[in-house]
Amino acid sequence: MRTFVHGAAAWDVACPQRPSRVAGVTMAGFRVRDLDALRMVPHPAVTLLLEFGADSPVLDYAAGRRQRGSLVAGPGLGSGGVVWARGENVECVQVRLSPVIARAVLGVSPADLDGVVVPLDDLWGREASRIRERLGDVPSWEDRFALTDALLARRHEAGPPVDPEVAWAWHRIVAGRGLVRVDGLAAELGWSRKRLWSRFRSQLGLPPKRAVKLVRFDHAAHRLVAGEGAARVAADAGYADQSHLHRDVMAFTGVTPATVATEPFLTVDDIAWPSRETPANRR
Repeated sequence: MRTFVHGAAAWDVACPQRPSRVAGVTMAGFRVRDLDALRMVPHPAVTLLLEFGADSPVLDYAAGRRQRGSLVAGPGLGSGGVVWARGENVECVQVRLSPVIARAVLGVSPADLDGVVVPLDDLWGREASRIRERLGDVPSWEDRFALTDALLARRHEAGPPVDPEVAWAWHRIVAGRGLVRVDGLAAELGWSRKRLWSRFRSQLGLPPKRAVKLVRFDHAAHRLVAGEGAARVAADAGYADQSHLHRDVMAFTGVTPATVATEPFLTVDDIAWPSRETPANRR
């Protein structure tokens, strides 16, 4: 376990020693004594938060809504800079699910999570309470990761897969870091643009053009966090110019690229999600 300090908050961060048995699953463990107003920066994954601490994390929305406890959120949670996390004595396992496997694991399509955060109890019923209790009873983070992974693997095996064409399109978008054309994807599949839009949206939770923009933004945001200049990031990430990057970052987060580069939700990634590419190994 490592400690990440940002301002007055100190986060203990744990990472699994082994990858998940389910492709498309990554996870990390967090223990935070005082989590104060953490901006949720949009991410392409479906987020599954399994809390088991003395207190529950809270998500606050600009519109005045509030969500507490274990939850599920679709891709792009926090778009517009309108979602903040806070809490005291928070302990949780955070899981990032590729949208390709999320429907099987969750039991619902990510499309049903579009723009909302859903309490895990609403999706899993009593199973959500059982996993919370079991996570709190085991003595180590590795045991918690093993419990979580076994649960996800069981649910994934029993759940319905997405269409292979949809999965292929998603993987192409991710591999291309958002630098792909939706028309080109449809043409390679032999589908119409309308068919790709419909299948992609219903099974993964967002339309393909939105997925392209979100993946491109995520790649650019992490390069900004890594200390690269906005002009270089804009050019390499496929933006027309630095102003285009600025507008996109503002649209997703509500703040400037310079502010995004210091966001703890992103800067903790090198500790919590160490498989992420860095400038040193990026090709």
